Parts: sequence; C-alpha cells; structure tokens
Amino acid sequence: MSCSSDARKLGTLIDRVHRELSDADIQKVANTYHAWRGDKDCKQKYADVAGFCKPLRSMKFAAHGHILTPGRYVGAADVEDDDEPFDEKMARLAAELRAQSEQSANLDKQIWANLKDIGYGE
Repeated sequence: MSCSSDARKLGTLIDRVHRELSDADIQKVANTYHAWRGDKDCKQKYADVAGFCKPLRSMKFAAHGHILTPGRYVGAADVEDDDEPFDEKMARLAAELRAQSEQSANLDKQIWANLKDIGYGE
C-alpha cells in the first residue's frame, strides 16, 4: 500500500510552473506521511483528507494504467457553498464583466489618446 498525496493547493505560485512550499506546507506533507506510516514519533493521527491524501493499493495504480496523477486517487476537496443561487450569481458576474469591459474600453481610449499626444498614436 502507498499513500497518494496532492499538494497542488499548498504553497505560493512563483510563476506558471513553479510553486514554493513554506516550511509549514512541507511539515504538513511530512507529518501526513509519517502519520500514515504509523511512525511512533509522529504525534499526528492519520486521516484521509479529500483533495489531499488517501492510502492506495498498488493494484489501483495498475487499474489506472500506472498513471500517478494524484487527483485521480485522492478525490476533490469539498467546495464551500456560498448559498448564492446560480441564476443570481451568473447575473451578478455578467454585470461585473460588462462593467469591467466598459472600463477597459475607456482606459484603452485614454492610452491611445496619450500616445497620440506624444507622437506615437494614430
């Protein structure tokens, strides 16, 4: 049996491909591993955490073609429900997008006008 862990939500994204884990993040992963192994010096008790860790038998990896993508095995973390009805949320988000698009268009006009004033616009 092995322990599958998905730490994609830990740390801070440095750029598109690099994530930096804090000491606390590293300690969380290490403690989870040691708890899963049942190490006597570990004070933490192991528990499955949806979206983070789950023990697996190797035959489950074989059943998935030996693909080691953690999300296949640890599941998804619970998503908090914000209690906002879908239709209302979509209407609100669409209105925000419309306002932001209008603001963007106004800013574009100002930028082009400024560029024209200094001799680089149309």
